[in-house]
Amino acid sequence: MPDRSNLNSSQLPPPDAEAQAQSERLIELVREAIAREGGRIPFDRYMDLALYAPWVGYYTGGMRKFGAEGDFVTAPEISPLFSRCLGRQCQQVLERLGGGDILEFGAGSGAMAADLLAELDRQGRLPGRYLILDLSPELRQRQHETLQSRVPHLLERVQWLDVLPETPFNGVVLANELLDAMPVQRFRVRDGELLEQYVAMEQGRFIPRWEPVATPGLAEAVRRLVGRYGAQWTDYQSEINLRAEAWVQGIGQCLGQGLALLIDYGYGQREYYHAQRDRGTLMCHYRHRAHDDPFVYPGLQDITAHVDFTAVAWAARASGFEVAGFTTQAFFLMGAGLDRLLAEADPDDAQNYLRLTQGVKRLTLPTEMGERFKVLGLGKGLDFTPLGFAVRDQRERL
Repeated sequence: MPDRSNLNSSQLPPPDAEAQAQSERLIELVREAIAREGGRIPFDRYMDLALYAPWVGYYTGGMRKFGAEGDFVTAPEISPLFSRCLGRQCQQVLERLGGGDILEFGAGSGAMAADLLAELDRQGRLPGRYLILDLSPELRQRQHETLQSRVPHLLERVQWLDVLPETPFNGVVLANELLDAMPVQRFRVRDGELLEQYVAMEQGRFIPRWEPVATPGLAEAVRRLVGRYGAQWTDYQSEINLRAEAWVQGIGQCLGQGLALLIDYGYGQREYYHAQRDRGTLMCHYRHRAHDDPFVYPGLQDITAHVDFTAVAWAARASGFEVAGFTTQAFFLMGAGLDRLLAEADPDDAQNYLRLTQGVKRLTLPTEMGERFKVLGLGKGLDFTPLGFAVRDQRERL
């Protein structure tokens, strides 16, 4: 995804009539929620509606999100080698477990599922089931079309879920760029006073308000952060994801034995809440442009926050996981055989080879995705080091 900038709405391409109508329906929905709750809602409630309100939220509406025609490009769209590397990691786990299933959260366009299944098919190590948990009807349809087009003979192994499996399974859980899209609370510490951001409506526009904390658990969580890192905070603003713990507990209950891989942009907690990062990490993405105003084109832009991988690791340990590894995306892909997969490509096929090498650069260079994106591995009952963490394990950064 692109870096932050100071774009405003006047610099963004205007939506077409259909998109504008969807945004207006979402605005009305949020307006009604604000009225019901006495004139304001917590920011995480606004973010939840903007992204996931049925049929009109960013991820649940019908607008194209991924790829050149959407708002951002994810790693599976950049290069098939990304998914093939994940396939090699899944292959190792499935072989050591004697088989199992794969569960992917938020499968996007379906590109990762298609390329990963194709790689496992080549290696003779297909999962019993490839489960996809995605709540967007539009994205489910697109995923089905992608799989039908690329791997029609494997489509029967794919199942779409509405909720987590009730019966624990063995295998692999994959979450690529999922945690960054979870709604977050925004907090502010100003001269020792703790405030929470709410969203209100004024003259037909959404506006932020900083008021005393009311969200359960937020004050305690922020005070812990202040105790660890806040000695230099004078007017400090950031965000915290209180929903991640419950999500980790959920995957801990449904994964009996195996490996969960969480891939996203983020930091260890010490880096996340550094005194110089005093306005947080919230970012919005609209047609390959990044800015920091979550109230522009509600329902038509992505809203994200970087991941606090330390908090996720702590929640995982409390849910029965062990931290199997933590590293950058570049090191993970190298450990999973990226260089060997590239070496297998035919250099005489100049166009394809150039496309692959350009993709590898975007996936691994520190100035691109290689350093900004991290991979956290959570294991259950594993007695081996996952491939992706063999080159460089950076758990000391958690």
